[in-house]
Amino acid sequence: MRLKKISKWTVIAGTLLIWAIKFIIRPFVHIPPSMKPFVGFAPNLIGSFLLPFGACWLFQRFFHLQTIKDLAITCFFGLLLVIMNEYLQLIPFFGRTFDYLDILASVAGVCIGYLVFARLMTARTLKISSME
Repeated sequence: MRLKKISKWTVIAGTLLIWAIKFIIRPFVHIPPSMKPFVGFAPNLIGSFLLPFGACWLFQRFFHLQTIKDLAITCFFGLLLVIMNEYLQLIPFFGRTFDYLDILASVAGVCIGYLVFARLMTARTLKISSME
């Protein structure tokens, strides 16, 4: 239950951070040219980091994250969807822009999210086993 609570607050905080970057920082804050690429792909990095946490909190009925293998499969399919979304942006109808940096940021975000969530899962498993 503790992991679900951590996931909930991580997703909420991450979503608020993404919104702050997209709707406050980008339009209203002067960003030095050297920082513009980072601010550009930061929402992808943060959003991809949140994938395992969102799966744990929001989609618990569909994604049973009991083992590290379950986590790896969930992160893999989440990353696959993020990459497909980025390639769909090549279609002019959607009015979006495609960027390889967004894909790299998404890969990095999912990897970091996987490592952090796996550590939390392992800590929870060790705590439960020590109680028995």
